[in-house]
Amino acid sequence: MSRNRGRDTKPEKLLRKACWSVGLRYRLGSKVIGKPDFVLGRAKVAVFVDGCFWHGCPEHYKAPATRADFWLKKLQSNRMRDELVNIQLAAEGWTVVRIWEHTVKRDLSAAVETVLQARQASSRVPSSSAKAAFT
Repeated sequence: MSRNRGRDTKPEKLLRKACWSVGLRYRLGSKVIGKPDFVLGRAKVAVFVDGCFWHGCPEHYKAPATRADFWLKKLQSNRMRDELVNIQLAAEGWTVVRIWEHTVKRDLSAAVETVLQARQASSRVPSSSAKAAFT
């Protein structure tokens, strides 16, 4: 696992570059709960690009044949952490956007549109309300 990137994966970089090209300005390395891949600070939008393997994509996840117990617990732990982060961020007024790795690879424009819609919705809603967006 130590050889797997924790940040700046190809899907993350693709989405960031595409968002930048449509005029979205974001911040990296934010100290926001859950360490989002990038944030739209003023709009309080936290964007996560979830890897199909590490987050258990319903379309693509295939459990490894070895150490099945370990991987089952690992996946459950990752999902529980993701849900807790979503709840905590929403409680602090953030809009959470989670985009599957395969969505970025297959339909980058749809992924960018999801981020744009979250930013627009966030700017219309008072920051004290809880909200979340998922794809």
